[in-house]
Amino acid sequence: MMRTLLFGLLISLAGITQAQTWHQMLSGAYEDYLEATITNRRFKHRDIEPLIAKTVTHPEFLVKTAGYSVQGRPIYLVRAGHGPHTMLLWSQMHGDESTATMAIMDLFNFLTADDDFNSIRENIFNNLTIYLIPMLNPDGAEQFTRRNAYDIDINRDALRLTSPEARILKQVRDSLQPEYGFNLHDQNRYTSVGLSGKTATISFLAPAFDWDKSVNPVRKRALQLIVSLNGMLQSYLPGQVAKYDDTFEPRAFGDNIQKWGTSTVLIECGGQPGDPEKQIIRKMNFLLFLTAFESIGSGAHLNNDIKDYFDKIPQNARYLHELIIRNGRCQTPYGPAILDIGFAMNERDNAEATQFSRSAYISDLGDLSTYAGYEELNAEGYSILPGQLYIPNDLELRSHQVNENQLMEQGYLWLPLSLKSEFPEVKFMQWTPADSFQSRAIQLGQNPGLILILNGRCVGTVINGTWKKNE
Repeated sequence: MMRTLLFGLLISLAGITQAQTWHQMLSGAYEDYLEATITNRRFKHRDIEPLIAKTVTHPEFLVKTAGYSVQGRPIYLVRAGHGPHTMLLWSQMHGDESTATMAIMDLFNFLTADDDFNSIRENIFNNLTIYLIPMLNPDGAEQFTRRNAYDIDINRDALRLTSPEARILKQVRDSLQPEYGFNLHDQNRYTSVGLSGKTATISFLAPAFDWDKSVNPVRKRALQLIVSLNGMLQSYLPGQVAKYDDTFEPRAFGDNIQKWGTSTVLIECGGQPGDPEKQIIRKMNFLLFLTAFESIGSGAHLNNDIKDYFDKIPQNARYLHELIIRNGRCQTPYGPAILDIGFAMNERDNAEATQFSRSAYISDLGDLSTYAGYEELNAEGYSILPGQLYIPNDLELRSHQVNENQLMEQGYLWLPLSLKSEFPEVKFMQWTPADSFQSRAIQLGQNPGLILILNGRCVGTVINGTWKKNE
């Protein structure tokens, strides 16, 4: 077979060790292809248009406008390569799920480069014809929202085709009849690998095409491919890969594209410690794409046992919080109680949806022993008080000093913002507008500032879901 000859030069002759060296080499060179103009998740359609346009200078690339969004933004279809095996990748059908789009821009840089990896590029172009729709939902991306300008979920519009974006994806899929499809998404950062306490940084799914979750040859190929992709990822994210729920959703594109004859892989990007803008996960997507290209070009995945998908990849779940404070003696509105406190974060965008602030809230209370946190604190023996506002007296105003430790041990955490210049030596207490201050209790949905006391001394605070030790 032609594909075996071409990819054999790179992979097959030396077996698995050679393949591992190959993706490790790409990982080491990744910074050379990182698209430097995109550094966070909230980029816009106008940011990727010039990056798409510049690919046309490469002889293996073709770009055309596949159609227009509700608000009239062009949706592009990019083609790379001329090989017999066809693939379709589409990203950001949910406007606030942008990780894969970032990685696609890096992929464009790699595929159009001229360097020591030219043999890999030649094999890709000769064996594959890759079609990509970067940012299927540009109107949603503009506002960094899940839904399109009609305020509908495009991924529940595969049958009615109400939205132009859904019609574009359906028309492209039907006209190309690709062998493989990649449905590229992001998932909640609090998604875990079962009860392991680890983040589900990547979750896979070969979507079901019926209620019985049948496995036909089309779905089987997707399952086999995921086994290969998981094997690669374990080198970088050991124990942080899960599989997504495979309950059939008759309105969804992934399920239907599988049904229509394209072997479809869903990739969901979750959270990763220390990676709030998903730049590490972006790199993992880049490696996933190239690993998929190699596997489809060589057909190596077709030897995989699908039992390895069902038995060796754990189910994803929701057993994570941003912060867990364990075993503290908490002062509740109804008296003290020994509780675990879980915090999660919401993101609040500015008007242009280019920047955001994080707002914490108590996501759970009680026995959280089956949960893990991105950060955890064992507060056994601690007293935990919701912080109150303190108004300095005349003596304190004249001396420009307050006894912070004493006040915090009494449950005071906040001082009036209007007096900040009067107390330049304040180190631990926090400033807040006094006229809008509201005391927040240790209750679900609240965002209290907390004071943690051990052996009669204030040892730290939790402000907006972030633990800070008094030092």
